Amino acid sequence: MPFLMFPSSVRFLAFFCIWLLLCANASHATAAMRFSVEPSYQHEFLELEFSIKGTSETAAFNPFLNYRLQVDFMQDDATFSVPGFYAGDGNAAQTSSDEGGIWKARFTPPYSGSWRYKVSFTRGVNVAVTDDTRVGKPVKKHHGKTGSFEVLPIPASAGGFARSGRLIYKNSHYLHTEDGEPRILFGANSPENFLAFQDIDGTYSYNKDRQYLKTWAAHLSDWKEGDPIWGQGKGKGIIGALNYLASKDMNVVFALLNNIEGDAQDVWPFISHKKKDYTRYDVSKLAQWEIIFSHAEKLGIAMQLAIQEQENQLILDDGDTRFERRLFFREMIARFGHLKNIVWNLGEENGTQLAYWPQGQSHQQRFAMIRYLRDNNPYNSPIVVGTYAKAAERDEILNHLVRFNRFNGISLQSEDINNIHRDIKYWLEKSSRYSQPWLVMQDEIGPYHTGTKSDADDPDHDELRHKVLWGSLLAGATGVEWYFGWYTSPNDLNAEDWRSRENMWEQSAVAKALFESLPVNKMKNTNELTDSTNDFCLSEPGQSYVIYLPEGGSTRLDLRETNAEFTVEWYDPKKGGDMWRGSIATVNGGAWRSIGTDGARQLDHTGYASKTRDRVVLITRR
Repeated sequence: MPFLMFPSSVRFLAFFCIWLLLCANASHATAAMRFSVEPSYQHEFLELEFSIKGTSETAAFNPFLNYRLQVDFMQDDATFSVPGFYAGDGNAAQTSSDEGGIWKARFTPPYSGSWRYKVSFTRGVNVAVTDDTRVGKPVKKHHGKTGSFEVLPIPASAGGFARSGRLIYKNSHYLHTEDGEPRILFGANSPENFLAFQDIDGTYSYNKDRQYLKTWAAHLSDWKEGDPIWGQGKGKGIIGALNYLASKDMNVVFALLNNIEGDAQDVWPFISHKKKDYTRYDVSKLAQWEIIFSHAEKLGIAMQLAIQEQENQLILDDGDTRFERRLFFREMIARFGHLKNIVWNLGEENGTQLAYWPQGQSHQQRFAMIRYLRDNNPYNSPIVVGTYAKAAERDEILNHLVRFNRFNGISLQSEDINNIHRDIKYWLEKSSRYSQPWLVMQDEIGPYHTGTKSDADDPDHDELRHKVLWGSLLAGATGVEWYFGWYTSPNDLNAEDWRSRENMWEQSAVAKALFESLPVNKMKNTNELTDSTNDFCLSEPGQSYVIYLPEGGSTRLDLRETNAEFTVEWYDPKKGGDMWRGSIATVNGGAWRSIGTDGARQLDHTGYASKTRDRVVLITRR
């Protein structure tokens, strides 16, 4: 009988015995340290909580900079060195407290079985950002404590990231989860100030001319009983917004973590936007961010977290990675690194832009960020960077990064959607030649003032479906995030109702449904295998081919390298639904072959005459 089928009293007794074993195995267990494991499962995070003398966010002896909690979690030859963080009273998301004596370390075990841990907890001036672990005085209650615990295999009831494991880079132009499956991302690039939510503690706009603080009221009805809240019923709007996006089968959201001096000036993790506070963090705000990101993880939504934007690249350490930026990275990793849905973005529009923003980070400063984030993130999460929209400005930066194999890819801006397919192909091919295949996420689309229009202004989105959605995917993109533009309504800063682009989510879900059925790990762009000049082709030659025909019609496919027989099926890229057979049901290899047409009646999947001219064709080896 499976364990989960035993009566609840039996399961409780088993869990209680595991807890007793943990207490027995902890060689120096004290009442001042709590291990939340009830029990722990593979891919589910556990938490060590440490209690010492109380302090506060604003204490003279800075608790963020002058304490260093590090816990090594070990299994066989694998060691995960996890940074801890100051958590105030330990329940700050609910209490909004800014003081207390609780520190925490969170760990998500990637494997089941027996684990050991060892605690390093020290105090001293700037000890949190030192490279010398011998610096600092031990916090005597906890420093040097060791213990062991068991992690159970993934439960049968687990789904989403709890079953698949975290997002990882796997020497591919697609993201993968730890179970080996590719994950193509579709979702929202706007609003970039997603976290500018009035229910989050310490969140305000300091620019009187730019007030974009959100209620997310349009999504209050999408919140469901049992979903998370904080305080006195706060958080429902933003949690509901994530629910809505997941209901449209979208699986990624872009969010800035710091826009001080940026466009909206309403998101940061510090206790205020003022320079003197950049080493002091708002513990209740960050705890509430964690609730939001955790709910996204539960829904299967990835979070692309951008640490900065163009205008504020230099506000921490003048662009260097010294104590302010190191502390920032350390705090973000400690707070959110345990989550399985994180992609780290080094900054939207990172670098210099001579015509508009000449004071950006240098190549060496960018390399330093990558090194520090890679060396201090125990989970090796993907690292990307946002580009500029113009090729001349982004290429100067990317030509240096393309040789750096500790870096994973780009969040691509494009000023002209006519060039998207070509540009994605270019960087995928170049990165593969120089170091490793990059992740290329198609994000902001130009012109910057327009982006993705609302459904009210462009209900069909025909041009974006052709040149952005399918143009990106058949070039081999990691996915597509939709940017709302600067002047469209609602726009990239004031948007708080994702229903304004519902038709775009639905068309993206149509593409997602097809791509989830394809062996994309083995496929690459092969436009040269068709004789049309304006179609796109992604294939595993000899096995399967996906052809996008923007004007419908037909094309010929080069099957000279195989003698196999192939089925030919047609798909509506706007409405989706079932595939259908066209004028030719099968083709044989050995020559260039016509794939036929989608059928004389030009019917869509509902049986009605289609108004959509573009078609997708799937040719699969029998």
